[in-house]
Amino acid sequence: MKSVVLVTALLVPVLAWAQTPYAGMQSRQVKALSEQQIADLQAGRGMGLALAAELNGYPGPSHVVELADQLGLTAEQRSKVQEMFSAMKTETTPIGNRLIEQESDLDRQFAERTITAESLRSTTAAISTTQGQLRQTHLKYHLLTAAVLDKAQLEKYAELRGYTAESPAKQHDHQRHH
Repeated sequence: MKSVVLVTALLVPVLAWAQTPYAGMQSRQVKALSEQQIADLQAGRGMGLALAAELNGYPGPSHVVELADQLGLTAEQRSKVQEMFSAMKTETTPIGNRLIEQESDLDRQFAERTITAESLRSTTAAISTTQGQLRQTHLKYHLLTAAVLDKAQLEKYAELRGYTAESPAKQHDHQRHH
């Protein structure tokens, strides 16, 4: 009997959360964006937008800068990648800010009950265009960064990031599960 009560006591909050997964989000500044997403957009961070590149052997400049010593970058490579990282942030930050503004506009239209079928269409189209520009820009810098590295450095990067079977991260994960 105690186990039935315990299971019920544990399940009720889970079921309640499953029915209201958005509870608490109504107080967000921009309903569609978390505070972390807003901070990432304002800082020009990738937020996983370039995973198609990252996970297929095209590293981004920010992670290459972080791993410069382990990758054995030459002074010229360091300089190029650092320049790309700075250029990427300079290019993506205004796009991220535009996306925040557009999401804020959409949010405001709903909050003020001024949304129409036409404004919904035009606002979401603008948001989609901006999201596409942001993603394309991040992916572009992954493409440019990969071109600066040699094959051995690309392989070492994949290993350091945990993308290969031999990587320390994978070995650690494998040991933990056995």
